[in-house]
Amino acid sequence: MKWTDGFIAVDWGTTNRRAYLIDGAGKRVDEFEDARGVLTIEAGGFTGAVSEIRDRLADKPMLLAGMIGSNRGWKEAPYVPCPAGLDDLAAKLVWAGEREAIVPGVSYVGQGRADVMRGEEVQLLGAVAAGTVHPEGFVCHPGTHNKWASLRHGKIQVFGTVMTGELFSLLKEHSVLADLLQGPVEANDAFRRGVRRALEREMLPADLFGVRAEVLLGQANKDDAPSFTSGLLIGTDVRIGLTWPASAQITVMGRPELTRLYAVAIAEAGREAIELDGEQSFIVGIAEIAKRMS
Repeated sequence: MKWTDGFIAVDWGTTNRRAYLIDGAGKRVDEFEDARGVLTIEAGGFTGAVSEIRDRLADKPMLLAGMIGSNRGWKEAPYVPCPAGLDDLAAKLVWAGEREAIVPGVSYVGQGRADVMRGEEVQLLGAVAAGTVHPEGFVCHPGTHNKWASLRHGKIQVFGTVMTGELFSLLKEHSVLADLLQGPVEANDAFRRGVRRALEREMLPADLFGVRAEVLLGQANKDDAPSFTSGLLIGTDVRIGLTWPASAQITVMGRPELTRLYAVAIAEAGREAIELDGEQSFIVGIAEIAKRMS
């Protein structure tokens, strides 16, 4: 089995999975994404789910990252403690089958707290390898559980998680605000107003209830509620993230629809932010790990 002849890379999350066919030069030649996240796979069903991927892409060895290596996934891959780099991840791969290896996540313990990540580490370190993030940089990685990560000497030195995306989802589906949050979120004036309010004061639970009260009393437009609420949450997230030691410039890496919101919020906080699509960083990172297996 030669990884240099090409392989399949999988970013397998809780609710979805993205799979890429990588050629011998480390380039993406085919891909697909679906909603077959780890929580949708029945007990004992991962072998079949992996076969589905090969049926759609190619009969190649597979390198998997993300929640597939969690205690809810196929086979648990223990966390690598910070500081963690590509060599550290490659040294701790866990084999789930003869041709399937799982990349471990990264953990941090210190400053009176503990934190973990799975999947984001491949993107973060891949961006360093690609030269799109400085080896001493500071990265905001939006998602269901947003990460703020400081890099030192090209390794993940310290990071923190803010579960902003999940909070918005819970509010949208199960809260008294649910009927107000069904519209689109945009980086508009309502979003910026929410960000500024969150940056100016630490009253998020009260401000969230105020979203409904302002609409009921005619003080706010109902159509602005999703963007304003997102602004409150992301503004609070940014206020938390900026308490970590950070370089002057912040790289916001992830899906463009999320990086845009965070970049706008960071600008409202008076900081400089650049946006980076995380998908290509994942491909570079996973290809770098595969090189270390050859």
